[in-house]
Amino acid sequence: MNSESSNKTPFDQVLAFGAGGIIPIALFNIAGQLMGLIGNISLGLSAFLLGTIMIIPRLWDAVSDPIMGNITDNTRSRWGRRRPYILIGGCMVAVSFILMWWIPQGEWIRSIFPEESAYQWFQLAYILFWLIVFFTSCTVFEIPHGALGMEMSSDSHERTRLFSAKSFMGNLFAMGTPWLFALANMEFFKGVGGNEADGMRYVSILVAVVLIPLCVWSFLKLREPGFEIAKKQKKLPFWKEFRHTMKNKNFLILIMIIFTLAMGFNFVGLLGYYIPIFYIFEGNKDAAGPLLGFNGTIWALTGLLAVFPLNYLAKRSGKKTTLIIAISLMVCAQLSKIVCYNPSYPYLIVIPTILLSIGMLFFFTLGSSMVGDICDEDDLKSGQRAEGSYYSIFWWFIKMGTAFASFVTGLLITFVDFNEVQVKSSDIISGKLKESLSLVESKDKYNQDTLKTQVTATIAELDHFILSLNEKEVDEHNTQLLVVCQAIRQELKSIDLTKDDIPSIQSDLSSSLWQSQSLTLQSPQTLFWMRAVEIVLPLLLCAISLLFTLYYPLDEERCLEIQAALAERNKKLD
Repeated sequence: MNSESSNKTPFDQVLAFGAGGIIPIALFNIAGQLMGLIGNISLGLSAFLLGTIMIIPRLWDAVSDPIMGNITDNTRSRWGRRRPYILIGGCMVAVSFILMWWIPQGEWIRSIFPEESAYQWFQLAYILFWLIVFFTSCTVFEIPHGALGMEMSSDSHERTRLFSAKSFMGNLFAMGTPWLFALANMEFFKGVGGNEADGMRYVSILVAVVLIPLCVWSFLKLREPGFEIAKKQKKLPFWKEFRHTMKNKNFLILIMIIFTLAMGFNFVGLLGYYIPIFYIFEGNKDAAGPLLGFNGTIWALTGLLAVFPLNYLAKRSGKKTTLIIAISLMVCAQLSKIVCYNPSYPYLIVIPTILLSIGMLFFFTLGSSMVGDICDEDDLKSGQRAEGSYYSIFWWFIKMGTAFASFVTGLLITFVDFNEVQVKSSDIISGKLKESLSLVESKDKYNQDTLKTQVTATIAELDHFILSLNEKEVDEHNTQLLVVCQAIRQELKSIDLTKDDIPSIQSDLSSSLWQSQSLTLQSPQTLFWMRAVEIVLPLLLCAISLLFTLYYPLDEERCLEIQAALAERNKKLD
């Protein structure tokens, strides 16, 4: 009882550590998924090319994570070997998260590039650069932060409590982050005629305003109870520490459990945005935004509450059994999507969301905690504590899976024949119609010549869209889009702009805007394959992950034996 009490981490320390969950749980996924989504449907960039460039920052993580692990293990500063990086890395994350959304735009930048394709390559290069800076910043923060979590207590279940707090705080912040897409769609942020890419410029600043003070607070509040012992420990060269870590068989099994399942859900993570928008709401992003926000809030709220049964189950049944429960919940979530992806009842989507959120929360929280158990086993055998190295390589494999998944996601979106050019053209047409309506509704801005110019530009964009459709193979879907385009074009042509019949002009423009919403509708084949891939692929990889879990040797009994042996050894050393 006394031993348990001595290993208990003070609540203020748990809270300060938990605050660090914002970066890996919320922002890391936002940058990866939302940039891919907005880059594709708002900027009109190729899903395949976006998926390809998303690999590069993750491949860089394959280098930076283990290096950062070695750096933090070998750091000896007056503030410890973890805390300085928590402050520096957190501030770097906030700044780079803002800058990645401020892609240069406007006539001045377009005039530099003679062709649209050249400008798109510039956009891709800009995104790539700031993603590399952002993910590097995440590494500088997350590796020391996670390693600190394994050092703050020598009790296996207390580590689960710490990482549960990290999940809790991360999901608490994530309750607001799914609304970022909806916020970016608000006219207040994107402006009249703007899109989500414009809105994210200003939404990202709000995120940084929250993040920087939290990082400063965590730095000031957190302590490193094992630093006095650790600073006397011999420093290990990078390659020696890396080889030592990779020889641990139990660690490799744990990596395969986490890597396989994380990769499966990362393959299709981005499709979780496409399906509500283009299947459930038939391409109406304004209507889908609140559902995405609500669904994301349910995800985060469920993850928030799931930390309590997680701690109970892990302590009562052991981490291995709880991990099997987590995988089973994720399997149920995937199967429920067959029924719950239903345009007639869109909010049924929350059922698989709840199941999947619980399973994922269990899975990733336990994974980080179980790395600490492996560090205990290694300490017992070698007498060396290398939490930074183990935690960094653990996340290295997860990020490598994410990198590969980003590439595969781009291929999958291309495979299902998603038409991002159609979506971008539709956005431009809708945006111009909204600007025209805004002119008509504003007495100060209304001018016949200005309105005529705007309507003419809209008709020109419709002609461009019609031309692109005529270049494709004729089928029922393209024919339907052509009919809508022709109807809008005819309606705009029929508007008599020489008269000041404002109600009539307003009515015609509103009718055209309403019709333009259907121009984002994707083909039935695309929607079917999108759903099939998003459901089946994770199921297959869940099965593989479950097999590895069944063979994992560090069960509850073995972990208790290791803790007892370590306590006895350390007692003799004292």
